[in-house]
Amino acid sequence: MFPILETERLLLREIKKEDAKGIFACFSHNDVTRFYGQETLENIEQAEEFVDFFSKNYREKRGVRWGIERKGTKGIIGTIGFNAWLPKHKRAEIGYEIHPNEWRKGYITEAVLKVISHGFEEMGLTRIGAVVFIENEPSNRLLTKIGFQREGVLKDYMYQNGKAHDTYVYSLLKMCEKGIGRK
Repeated sequence: MFPILETERLLLREIKKEDAKGIFACFSHNDVTRFYGQETLENIEQAEEFVDFFSKNYREKRGVRWGIERKGTKGIIGTIGFNAWLPKHKRAEIGYEIHPNEWRKGYITEAVLKVISHGFEEMGLTRIGAVVFIENEPSNRLLTKIGFQREGVLKDYMYQNGKAHDTYVYSLLKMCEKGIGRK
């Protein structure tokens, strides 16, 4: 059974075929994909392939991806989840994106905090990582603000539009006595 998560304003739910339109709306924006390591989508069929990919990753316990939906509305405004999920080693990497119309409203912070809590409490993770383009200042600020520790730089780690980019690598370790995680 796919886990459904709720926050004050959001429903994080399984991504279905009918969400391809919302995925396309996000991933067809250069502003969304420029720091994603993924080329900008050009057609709805590519978005449908994303839906299949997310579903397969979950079935094979390699990842879990939620659609981000505002409560009281229909349709997703972004996605969030864990990639590179290795249950044996109790670790995964978090990733997320949201439609530019929804930027700077606190939705991603709200979703990230809920997903991190689920990862530690329900999935048994002891380490949550993140890999972020150095140029992606908003994401770097968000992760640092909520307690992720920057561990280093990965040189020429991700390609975007045929160009290699350096990335920061972050981690958040399982909950300690106080706070969401430890550095």
